[in-house]
Amino acid sequence: MNKKILHLAVPNVISNLSVPLLGVVDTALVGHLDEVYYLGALAVGGMIFNFLFWGFGFLRMGTTGLTAQEYGSRNRTGMMMMLARVQFIALIIGICLILLREPIALLSFIIIESGPEVQQYALEYYDIRIFTAPAVLALYGINGWFLGMQNARFPMIITIVLNLLNLGLNIYFIQVLGMHVDGVAWGTVISTYLALALAISLFLYQYRRYISHYVKSKLIDADEIRKFFSVNRDIFIRTLCLIFTFSFFTAKSAEQGDLILAANTILLQLWMVASYGIDGFAYAAESLIGKYKGAGNKALLKKAVNYNLVWGLSIGVAGSLIYGLFDQQILNLFTDKQEVIALALSVVFWTILAPFISSICYILDGVFIGATETGPMRNTMVAATTLFFLPTYYIGTWAFGVHGLWLAMVLFMAVRGAALALYLPRTIYRKIEEMNN
Repeated sequence: MNKKILHLAVPNVISNLSVPLLGVVDTALVGHLDEVYYLGALAVGGMIFNFLFWGFGFLRMGTTGLTAQEYGSRNRTGMMMMLARVQFIALIIGICLILLREPIALLSFIIIESGPEVQQYALEYYDIRIFTAPAVLALYGINGWFLGMQNARFPMIITIVLNLLNLGLNIYFIQVLGMHVDGVAWGTVISTYLALALAISLFLYQYRRYISHYVKSKLIDADEIRKFFSVNRDIFIRTLCLIFTFSFFTAKSAEQGDLILAANTILLQLWMVASYGIDGFAYAAESLIGKYKGAGNKALLKKAVNYNLVWGLSIGVAGSLIYGLFDQQILNLFTDKQEVIALALSVVFWTILAPFISSICYILDGVFIGATETGPMRNTMVAATTLFFLPTYYIGTWAFGVHGLWLAMVLFMAVRGAALALYLPRTIYRKIEEMNN
């Protein structure tokens, strides 16, 4: 089992870490520009796209679980139609986001309070990057499909190429051409469409034979569409709560001034680095749990759950140790502004705790997505957001200032993991037994 997990997880860890590392480099590039409001603009612009694109993260997550189950039952038509269906849906949503770009921007900047310079440059960033929408959502779908087909290597290749292109373009636009957040946006647009072209090429190289299993009449099959959105409705609600939490965090940081926004933006990047590393094993769980559920194999399913949890916790502990030992050195990589570093150091304790505490909920998310038992994910996320995160924020910030905001984030992650662990025996394990009886 360890060999199977590592076969899937290692490419996922490599590709996942390249995502926040790009954010780290972007933050460092912008953080060393003359004005601190460029960093704030990047944070606000990034938050808008997190809300837009993460909200449709079900195009990857739901596709992985459903495809893995078709793979486990060896249904080639089901596999091919899952890819065709998710690409069709991604294209429609992507075009709609572009058409609605002006009202989305208007609403976003009404919700997010920030200084005039931050808003000006965040809008400039938004107006360029919004045109990546169809390509980003298409990549969600095809990467989710590759993972469901037990192929973590192709998403790794696609993600690494995407981020290397993006990194190179961002450095060129900012350091050579003297651009600022607009350079980051253009780098993202160009690299995303090139990565989509690569993804299509890899599909044709490895899975061209599956095209013969495409059935046009099944593309908009009512039952399959209903099943797809039934699973993904819960993932969508779960993801919206997650996006709300991080967006709320950034918005409240912005309200407290550009300095706090800059410090919290850097620390959130460290949260992202840790989460993407652990998510490599969560993605492995998605692929394996879906496969074993499709095959009706309870013994291997339980084994996959337990082994992935051990791996996730181990990575989480390692991340916490690294952050604890090298906090000052890591922060120096992001910015040379001593006032930002000093403020970040005053609350870095919460970031040190984050990898260990968050690891359980990340892995269990992968388990429930792979089993397409998404109701518990929705329920625990809504409860963690409304009953724990928001009350803790309002009480905590009143009592402890900026520490209250970080306490709310840590408690939010801890509650999610504990609640999903309680759901595990009576949902996934019991339903596998019912399938076999």
